[in-house]
Amino acid sequence: MALTTHSLQDLRQAAVASKVFVQRDYSSGTICKFQTKFPAELESRIDKQQFEETVQTLNNLYAEAEKLGGRSYLEGCLACLTAYTIFLCMETHYEKVLKKIAKYIQEQNEKIYAPLGLLLTDPIERGLRVVSFLHHASLSVPW
Repeated sequence: MALTTHSLQDLRQAAVASKVFVQRDYSSGTICKFQTKFPAELESRIDKQQFEETVQTLNNLYAEAEKLGGRSYLEGCLACLTAYTIFLCMETHYEKVLKKIAKYIQEQNEKIYAPLGLLLTDPIERGLRVVSFLHHASLSVPW
């Protein structure tokens, strides 16, 4: 059986057959962190180590976004002093990291998941509740 690879554009246009959700992990409180437990539904689709690396990288990036420090304090002070109009001409640290996360997900989809017939969706699209992997029915990759 020949393995068929697919482009990211094909996946975005295909009809969705099934979804696998990785739930948010609230064991450490309300920080944005996702479970690294490997879903059984993905067992024959992707390497467990690759899955864990992807989710752990996402967890690290969200931790970076929510990290408090001098920069966050300064952004808050500037926001108060300017009645929040500073954000019309300046991106917050959180927004910059969200862009970094979107870029990381795009790269992962292009290099790893799309060739396998999967599409990793940005957790921001689901209200930071889940990371989802979509498998598309119109593609010839067996599920």
